[in-house]
Amino acid sequence: MSSLNGFHPESHLVAFAYEAWGHTRSVIVFCARVAKARPVLVTMFTPTSFYERATAELARNFETGEEAHLSRVRIVALKRGDTITSPVLNNGFASSWQKLIEGKELVCAKTGRRYPPVIPPRAAIIDCFAHRPVMDIREISGNGVRVFVWLPIMLSAVHYLFFGPESVGGRESARLRAEEEARRTGEDVGEIMAKLLLETQGEIVRVPGIPPMYEYEYHPQDFPIPEGVSSKLLLQIHDSVINADGVFAVTPTSYEPEAVASMRKWLSGLSKSLYVVGPFLASGTQAAKYEQKQSAQAPEIVAFLNQTLKTAGERSLLYISFGSVFWPAKSPEMLWAFLDVVMDLNIPFILSYAPAIAEVPEAVVEKVRRYGKGIVSKWVPQQLILNHPATGWFVTHGGHNSVLESLSAGIPQIFWPHEADQPVNAAHITENLDAAYELIEVRTGLGLKPIFRNGRTPAGTLDAVQAEARDVLTRAFGDEGAEKRARLLKLREAILAEWDEPCGESPGGASRRDFLAFMDTL
Repeated sequence: MSSLNGFHPESHLVAFAYEAWGHTRSVIVFCARVAKARPVLVTMFTPTSFYERATAELARNFETGEEAHLSRVRIVALKRGDTITSPVLNNGFASSWQKLIEGKELVCAKTGRRYPPVIPPRAAIIDCFAHRPVMDIREISGNGVRVFVWLPIMLSAVHYLFFGPESVGGRESARLRAEEEARRTGEDVGEIMAKLLLETQGEIVRVPGIPPMYEYEYHPQDFPIPEGVSSKLLLQIHDSVINADGVFAVTPTSYEPEAVASMRKWLSGLSKSLYVVGPFLASGTQAAKYEQKQSAQAPEIVAFLNQTLKTAGERSLLYISFGSVFWPAKSPEMLWAFLDVVMDLNIPFILSYAPAIAEVPEAVVEKVRRYGKGIVSKWVPQQLILNHPATGWFVTHGGHNSVLESLSAGIPQIFWPHEADQPVNAAHITENLDAAYELIEVRTGLGLKPIFRNGRTPAGTLDAVQAEARDVLTRAFGDEGAEKRARLLKLREAILAEWDEPCGESPGGASRRDFLAFMDTL
């Protein structure tokens, strides 16, 4: 096999993530740390749509003089197809995996760059949504390559949403019931389980470490699932875990210790490994520079942050983002009503609208322009914003990547959850930790039903949205918000300590220990 500019790798690791930035970004940081830790070659596959952003994100993790380590990570683009989980993308991965096994060169679908044959991969890290690639690896390589599922989501939500054991709040019996019905009727078991995912009988879900919630509270928004992301796909996470050798949980043990303990117990019973390695955040002198390259409006945003700091002071700005997938698409008028309150309270803000389904009407853009203390941007340097001293609060959907970035920066959150682990993150931080707020009146669809933990029933009107927004924002930027921030900063210390290096009698952080334990297996 070819050497790589004199580099002779001792092992080869492959990674792959779909087009969800919270999934991709954390995988890239992981790949960078692998390359720095040991003489391991990493091949990272990404859709063509993410190639430039992925290469910039990778560069954030390396200092000047670490070019040799940077060259150990190859980012190879695959054709995306029409959806984020398209057969075109999955087939591209399977073909590329076959070439790696057969010792053939790879060609980047974005740049045309050719990568020479190298030693076969010894392990693969695969996005939790990418069930087909997991099965393709097994079909091509059998058990000769170890496969790990990458879970960049809150563990406390995993068991319930993906049919885990009932002992930890899961719905294993529902899965068994679906399999029995499929045998009886001939209907696809995945389609049956997809129906069960949204089946709401008003049952109470009790997950260790999380406030009890009605099952429908896991779906607080009437949200249009993006094309290519179906309930069936979400449920295949369980099947991926069953067919894999283990799981990487991108969460800090200190954030959800009960969930980590229950997951370890479950996977141990299946003879599978669990590596708990969160948070994964780029750091160093290049982190801010290359994050800004991912946003066309970065210079304007930096100038706005600096001006806000000068005129309004520290912790005065409100940052609003729903991630790269979620957006109040069926109720955008609620967001515009919320923004009206923000401007009426004279709060500076930045609104990001990254999802493909997100649209901001020209009338709203013009209103913000006249206001003079807001920015609306398609893609923003989120970590830079969260770590800027002008930023005070973060209105977020509550996706796990955004939550961990916010916690790591010490910025408290105002939750507007949509789906998946988001309502669980919101309940955990607002109720258990008392370090955040959750907007209730913005709920739609199933979210308009009563809430178990406080008995409230959202009114579902714009007047109610604005009244709650005024109340929450006033408290957040007042004394009560300062108390929540202080509690959050204590959690921040524990989360950042997860990656501490060994010192004296201290063995180092739990995430670092799990990461190095995995590296020893390569």
